[in-house]
Amino acid sequence: MDLHLHRADYLQVGVTSQKTMKLLPAARHRATQKVVIGDHDGVVVCFGMKKGEAVAVFKTLRGRTVARLELGGVLNTPQEKIFIAAGSEIRGFTKRGKQFLSFETNLTESIKAMHVSGADLFLSASYIYSHYCDCKDQHYYLSGDRINDVVCLPVERVSRVTPVLACQDRLLRVLQGSDVLYEVEVPGPPAVLALHHGDGGDSGEDLLFGTSDGRLGLTQITASKPVHKWEIRNEKKRGGVLCVDSFDIVGDGVKDLLVGRDDGMVEVYTFDGANQPVLRFEQALSESVTSIQGGCVGKDGYDEIVVSTYSGWVSGLTTEPAHREGGPGEELRLSQEMQSKISSLRSELEQLQLKVLQERGKYQQSSQSSNAKSAVPSFSINDKFTLNKDDASYSLILEVQTAIDNVLIQSDVPIDLLDVDKNSAVVSFSSCDSESSDNFLLATYRCQANTTRLELKVRSIEGQYGTLQAYVTPRIQPKTCQVRQYLVKPLSLHQRAHCIDPDRPVNTLTLTGQFSFAEVHSWVAFCLPEVPEKPPAGEGVTFYFQNTFLDTQLESTYRKGEGVFKSDNISTISILKDVLSKEATKKKINLNISYEINEVSVKHTLELIHPKLEYQLLLAKKVQLIDALKELQVHEGNTSFLIPEYRRILEEADHLQEEYKKQPAHLERLYGMITDLFIDKFKFKGTNVKTKVPLLLEILDSYDQNALIAFFDAA
Repeated sequence: MDLHLHRADYLQVGVTSQKTMKLLPAARHRATQKVVIGDHDGVVVCFGMKKGEAVAVFKTLRGRTVARLELGGVLNTPQEKIFIAAGSEIRGFTKRGKQFLSFETNLTESIKAMHVSGADLFLSASYIYSHYCDCKDQHYYLSGDRINDVVCLPVERVSRVTPVLACQDRLLRVLQGSDVLYEVEVPGPPAVLALHHGDGGDSGEDLLFGTSDGRLGLTQITASKPVHKWEIRNEKKRGGVLCVDSFDIVGDGVKDLLVGRDDGMVEVYTFDGANQPVLRFEQALSESVTSIQGGCVGKDGYDEIVVSTYSGWVSGLTTEPAHREGGPGEELRLSQEMQSKISSLRSELEQLQLKVLQERGKYQQSSQSSNAKSAVPSFSINDKFTLNKDDASYSLILEVQTAIDNVLIQSDVPIDLLDVDKNSAVVSFSSCDSESSDNFLLATYRCQANTTRLELKVRSIEGQYGTLQAYVTPRIQPKTCQVRQYLVKPLSLHQRAHCIDPDRPVNTLTLTGQFSFAEVHSWVAFCLPEVPEKPPAGEGVTFYFQNTFLDTQLESTYRKGEGVFKSDNISTISILKDVLSKEATKKKINLNISYEINEVSVKHTLELIHPKLEYQLLLAKKVQLIDALKELQVHEGNTSFLIPEYRRILEEADHLQEEYKKQPAHLERLYGMITDLFIDKFKFKGTNVKTKVPLLLEILDSYDQNALIAFFDAA
């Protein structure tokens, strides 16, 4: 059975955060449900649909931004009490809108995530987790990295209270009281947690997680250890997962998995005989999906997926057929309901157009008067700057509540802008004088009408660090612009890893001196991405990293007065040595630097570069041949006389050119890395070999792996 869903927009509220929209339980099976949603203006709206119109049940006054919205109630009864987290306060409303709870927590930071279970309340701010029972403090935990979500296994099915925290350092932390019971490694930074099937699945211990790099997984959280069930990789390079829900939309009696992503993708996964997820339906919306719920809102008896988007739209993807078919000679007549809806929409549109004209006239008058005051209109930007492991590039995603007019990108470090398929904006580059002004890149993206979300891809060079700035101008009057800054770090292509290969040859850099644990942590956070802002609890810490471009690795262990960095790539050690000594000099701290260089590691790094370099050289060679082969094909009329290899090049011509276009400066990148490796190898020996670089480039032009290794040894 195919799944056909049709979109219907119900209502628009203010800008919304992740997980701030819920459906109240239905009075009877497949009866229409009320929708409750909270926005950045602090307004909570509860509405239902009557004759195609949204009718409000209640609406609260403005207040602090609603960061989360959950439903609760006495265990084993319908969960119809509404709880919202705003700032450091929790408020509770009945389904009629009467406030019955206002609880000011003792958290110093704003609440980011919340889970309600009976009388238990589980809250997390950025790094702090707190558990309250009947508004009394029970347990507390300080996490080593940012907490993105919190959930608790169902107490009515699992006899113990088991909260689970989704932490930015790619770990799920399973707690018992105020202590960590164990940690679960997940493949990406987890952004959202949910109980499987809404109740923890067959065992009550099954937990779904979605990561910010677009993966989904199911893990059973037992009393002693995790059991991984399945994982969906992000093969199609979709956006990060923001929300999930379980609901039987297909109608086969088994709850399906509903997923909302930050690139506007809505997906439905059904489960096969072996309980493995299978993608059954997908639809793209134009902005990120902040909440997703399955239920019945628009019309009795028709199930639907209800979503809320970043700019505040509440929409339904409904199973109700959008059109009827008539046989020959049959007159298709619009129902009375549809006719009245069309006429009301027309009159509403006319009123709005009239209002816009009046307001525009008022604005023109006041802008020309001598005593008028000008105010800059404010607007929200939702931005994300993340490293993609697959192609070692950074994604910059900018989402604005109104249409974007243009975005200016400026960088004081050399970076490449890569093509993005989803991006329809027109880009124009301005020439930069990088010597006199620190401008390496100036590019303007002019967006098409009604574009609220823009995705860019950039690739940085390790060792070069600075700031990337985005100037965002939306289509609002008077013209206004917001600037967002993103740090490009010295080791920008490194990503946190759970473990590394201990058998590789390593180079070691050791720093000792009169520095505190907090100081050395701030230096490491300055050099490397994905390091928590605050130093972790304890005397010292070890972090593992992997280079997404070359697959080399780095182990950094540091405590008060000492830091030890080990990597199989000399260039990584060289960059760390330069940057760390520079940072220490700024603070006037005297550092003792010692290093051990392993000669074997250079050959090992060259072997890691070899397959990438060989592939790029072969690709460049093939692309050069395409034009000549096409000319031959035109002259001869067919390609039967060509050898199979050339025939294959012609067949794959479009794909090869596409691949080549996607990787601008890829060869130059690899050449640069080999050159840096060559210079760094001898720099640690105290020899300057910059004069031999032209010889090295000659060898690279007629590339042979053995000749290159021999040159490195002989030099």
